[in-house]
Amino acid sequence: MKPAPRNSLSLKLLRVVLLCALLLGLLFSCAQIAFELQKTRQQIDLEAQQILAMFRAPSSQALDNLDRDKGLQVVEGLLQYEAVTSAGIISTSGAALAEGFREPQTFPSRVLTDALLGRERRFGIPLSGQPPDGELYLTLDTAAHGHDFLVRAQLIFFSGLLHAVILAMLLYLIYQRLLSNPLDRIIANLARIDPEYPGARQLPMLKGNEKDELGLWIRTANQLLASIERNTRLRHEAEHSLQRMAYYDVLTGLPNRQHLLRLLGQILLDARRHKRRVAVLCVGLDDFKSINEQFCYHFGDELLLALADRLRSHGTAPEALARLGGDRFVLVRADIDEPYMAAELAQGILDDLVVPFRQEQQDVHLHASIGITLYPEDGRSPEKLLQKAEQTMALAKRSHSRYQFYIASVDREMRHRRELEKDLHEALARGELQLLYQPQLNYRNQRVEGVEALLRWRHPRHGLVPPDQFVLLAEHSGSIIPIGEWVLEQACRQLREWHDQGFCELHMAVNLSAVQLHHDGLPRLIDRLLRTYRLPAGSLELEVTETSLMEDIQVAARHLRSLRRCGARIAIDDFGTGYSSLSYLKSLPLDKIKIDKSFVLDLLNDDDQDSGTIVRTIIQLARSLGKQVTAEGVETAAQEAYLVSQDCHEGQGYLYSKPLPPMELAAFIRRLQLRQAPVS
Repeated sequence: MKPAPRNSLSLKLLRVVLLCALLLGLLFSCAQIAFELQKTRQQIDLEAQQILAMFRAPSSQALDNLDRDKGLQVVEGLLQYEAVTSAGIISTSGAALAEGFREPQTFPSRVLTDALLGRERRFGIPLSGQPPDGELYLTLDTAAHGHDFLVRAQLIFFSGLLHAVILAMLLYLIYQRLLSNPLDRIIANLARIDPEYPGARQLPMLKGNEKDELGLWIRTANQLLASIERNTRLRHEAEHSLQRMAYYDVLTGLPNRQHLLRLLGQILLDARRHKRRVAVLCVGLDDFKSINEQFCYHFGDELLLALADRLRSHGTAPEALARLGGDRFVLVRADIDEPYMAAELAQGILDDLVVPFRQEQQDVHLHASIGITLYPEDGRSPEKLLQKAEQTMALAKRSHSRYQFYIASVDREMRHRRELEKDLHEALARGELQLLYQPQLNYRNQRVEGVEALLRWRHPRHGLVPPDQFVLLAEHSGSIIPIGEWVLEQACRQLREWHDQGFCELHMAVNLSAVQLHHDGLPRLIDRLLRTYRLPAGSLELEVTETSLMEDIQVAARHLRSLRRCGARIAIDDFGTGYSSLSYLKSLPLDKIKIDKSFVLDLLNDDDQDSGTIVRTIIQLARSLGKQVTAEGVETAAQEAYLVSQDCHEGQGYLYSKPLPPMELAAFIRRLQLRQAPVS
């Protein structure tokens, strides 16, 4: 591919070089012509002086003797020169001894030469001797000299231009040979390169240009072409990888939710055309989280890969199986005639899971729950079928059913959840929320030194709603912030009342949700409540869970330090059930560790000796870090005795008291104080 002739770099260079050469030739020619003009003027002056000098002596004699005849001879002698047009001898008084005149010569160029040199020029020399003195003069016609000057000027001008053109052409030919022709060959080689594979063909090195700029350009271009091809290949690989990540699960290589919906849409379209049923089975593992915690996440990933391989054997096509994320898989069967066939498929999957998975020299048993939806009975869109299958799987988990078809109770449960979420927004205004308080017993002095505020919701129709239900609803809907502020306000007001009643050693523990912990206004609220109710520093204890801390441990640590500066103490709740690690215990500003009740309940169980080891380790760890320890869920004297033997600081549970209203708790503390009072 060559450029158009008018755009050719060679022609552009030729025009530029030729123009520059012509301008320079013209400039130098004009300078030389100007020099010749000056030289011609000097030559006229010299010629006039030489002629006058030749006739000076006879002119002086003629003037001395006032010899007119001799003077005329001198004048006639001067007029013999073609350039002399007039001559004469005059005295100082102005009287002419002898004079002569002649018409000037005719030249075609006279107009130009008269402008450059003048038409005639007069010259004279003084004559001295016996008085009177005088002057010999003559007038030269410059036309002849001007004619010679013009001839030389034309020769200089055209020879200068010719030299400039010859030099320009020579430079152009040199440029054409050294640069333009090699560039044409480079362009021709570039045109042969395949844009899809730019690095497959290298530009050949030009002979003689290996070490100059063209050689360097060719090497650089070859490197660039190779880099372009490498980057193009990497881009194609990245695009392929991104496309695969967008539609397929990274771990198992199965279609993800987005791709499954597309595939399911095609399957439903075909089923609608042939009037067939389609079954969508959502398979969810039971308590897969405990496997990750017991072993490691890599071990869990290997199990998921093995599970995907087993599930593939139940699909009629590779796209019939997908992974939604976590431990949830979806199996689609489009070749069923009756619902019992979907049940047989689900049972076959569950029976297949009876065989343990062999991973890292260990046998692992997996248990699953399956939710089943049918097209067209349960829905006609991929989104509805998949959503109902997931809801049914979750219901099967809660009801401990191995598999379950979609039924109306799932909708009822979802509607019930939405109803509770709506009522929760109004529960605070209607006075349906209340606080109960459970005492915490100090094992050193057997005195109640702390209480935990526990939130209860007494629904007018559904009765007592468990906190694990409505707290999650409150966090999801955002109403946890005003509810949490109300709980803190009520707890601080009640603690102030107890202090005024004489229970000055009491401190109040209040649970914080993850949403509250990350709320920027919490430190200001705590500071205001402590000042408003005149509570001493350390009397308010804020409990946070490990899960809420691990969402963003750096932000959580910053918020906890702000709360501590306000005067609150920090306790970590349900310790041991989440992501317990020594590193975050050292980095977080914690004052107390609360052992989860699940470990305390199994403390003396012969079938679960690990709980005792965990409890003992937590107490020792807390003591080594200078933290207090409170055991939750203490229900038996044997559990208490074990905890006391391990130097646990506090206990909390039904062994001492259930959660009580404020007046009953005050009465409980007084009774305990009376039993401890010495008998007089």
